[in-house]
Amino acid sequence: MRHRNTERQTMATDQITRRRFLHGAAATAATVTIVPRHVLGGRGRKAAPSDTVTYAVIGNGRRKDSGIGCLGARKKIAVCDVDTRHIGGEPDNKTRYTDYRRLLERKDLDVVCIGTPPHWHALPCIHAAQAGKDIFCEKPMTKFIAEGRAVADAVERYGVVFQIGTFKRFNRSGDKSSIVNHKIIRHGLIKDLTGVVQTAGAKNRIGKTALPEQPVPDNLDYEMWLGPAPYKPYNTARVHYNNRFYWDYEGGDLTNFGAHSFDPFQWTFAKDHTSPVKAVPSASWPQHPDAVCQYSWVELTYADGLKVIITGGKGGRKWQGEKKKSMLSEADLDEAGRRKLAELPDPPPLVPFGQAVRTRQQAGGHAESSHRVSTALNLANIAIRMGRTIHYDPVKEQIIGDEEANRFVNIPMRAPWHL
Repeated sequence: MRHRNTERQTMATDQITRRRFLHGAAATAATVTIVPRHVLGGRGRKAAPSDTVTYAVIGNGRRKDSGIGCLGARKKIAVCDVDTRHIGGEPDNKTRYTDYRRLLERKDLDVVCIGTPPHWHALPCIHAAQAGKDIFCEKPMTKFIAEGRAVADAVERYGVVFQIGTFKRFNRSGDKSSIVNHKIIRHGLIKDLTGVVQTAGAKNRIGKTALPEQPVPDNLDYEMWLGPAPYKPYNTARVHYNNRFYWDYEGGDLTNFGAHSFDPFQWTFAKDHTSPVKAVPSASWPQHPDAVCQYSWVELTYADGLKVIITGGKGGRKWQGEKKKSMLSEADLDEAGRRKLAELPDPPPLVPFGQAVRTRQQAGGHAESSHRVSTALNLANIAIRMGRTIHYDPVKEQIIGDEEANRFVNIPMRAPWHL
């Protein structure tokens, strides 16, 4: 697994240049390498699309294309879903697909909108990047940590635009107090954030612990729906919206709604290229091996002392740690620090997805930052499932001193699927 240094990570937000890559072998059951519709190579960039961007939806359930309004003028040219009720008729591999790999072969496709369950986020994102398609992916970015690294690396390697389906960070990047807080931390004007605490909230709906086997409906390719997830007998509670309450497919509301509330803090506190070093859970234990259960809170701590408390609703024990403040401001600096702050330019505005697609810049919710959000939330869930404190190395992207917990960092996929 490849890891970048801070300088290379920062480049993720800069303009994207195309890189040469060799034409791969034909697709197998689990791997796809597709020649992009545009020319790659040298220092040239992908030509900006016409005023109307073509796009397709992979996972055409509840969300569909509701997150890509910022794309501007657009035309949907195809949909893909393993449930034929969601594609408007029988699959024809022209405008209606049940296998996303066939959809990605289209030469006239600019953008894919991925609205599948999270256990099906990583592979379509990676294969779309290989095919030269820009990507809008619903949150959470990935189901486990190694998937996120693989997606972020693929987006960088193939020079495509990526945006995650959360947008509150864009509001923070235009808020004066958030900008000051961001600049103080990013430029090292205050390096010790001990006592600075933020709270990210999420619902805490739970899964059913007893699911009898039911007949698979004719409209659903359940084998493909499961894909890389372990085989479990079909039950309506597992599929579509309900999937988020089972560990095999998502991480409950902690990764679902938690992504919305955690993401803006990550920008505000300049953490887009790192992860927490410790996760302390407060939850019932043992957790059920299949269904997501209750938790009270998880305390995430970064190397500089910043804490973010993810709460699980009204129930359970309250977090009792020390909180001195929730943000930094000019008042926290000495005179020399205030002079330095005044000389620092504001960070550039985060680029909306539609603008990024047309100008070939990276979007504000880019793959590296999205991976780091997903990592923090996944670490919280690992701590809950283990019932103990987790220590994490954000550079090596491995859990320290706990091999049992570390198995959740890179969960094997069901054959023949693999990263």
